[in-house]
Amino acid sequence: MALAIFDLDETLIHGDCASLWSEQMVRLGWVDGESFLRRDKELMDSYGKGHLAMEDYMTFSLEPMAGRTPEEVEHLVAPWVEDVIEPIIFSDACKAIAEHRKAGDRILVISASGTHLVKPIAERLGVDEILGIELEVTHGVYSGNTVGTLTYREGKITRLLEWLDAEEENLEGASFYSDSRNDLPLLLKVDHPHVVNPDPVLLEHAEKAGWPIHTWK
Repeated sequence: MALAIFDLDETLIHGDCASLWSEQMVRLGWVDGESFLRRDKELMDSYGKGHLAMEDYMTFSLEPMAGRTPEEVEHLVAPWVEDVIEPIIFSDACKAIAEHRKAGDRILVISASGTHLVKPIAERLGVDEILGIELEVTHGVYSGNTVGTLTYREGKITRLLEWLDAEEENLEGASFYSDSRNDLPLLLKVDHPHVVNPDPVLLEHAEKAGWPIHTWK
């Protein structure tokens, strides 16, 4: 049994769940729509270019959730996943997951988004095991802060190695699927890197390295 590891945003789904949740928080009236979404776009554009300090985005995007209970947020995320996320799941992603499951591989989603989003989305894809950015809960409510190493760039490797140690697993024969240049550190670490609808930097690297390049729809 080998690991089949999947990035989430723009890999399994056609969009970024954090930005889509930002739009949902606007609809819920938690934030001022115009200024919040403008700042979200600025930060996400920086992410796409590989320049973003993920700590900055998390501080920004979690502020509207500060003081709210995990149960309140979970109650609102569930229908959002059904209404907004399910229609943008790549059918080819579902096929790839099914193929790895048929082969007996252990499937893991690892994402630079918060676990409050990653977990329910992965569950909708039939995947139980995830690594994402952990949110701090203080006195029963979200503080607006994160906990531990952020699953972003090299942080994905750090968290994955910790998980492997805890699970008594290893990366022998592992596959990793991603769309983003930000995931090059982890793509370089696995035996079977796969790029999905890659950004220009990742595409160039994949072509030079001879990695499989997938166009998922």
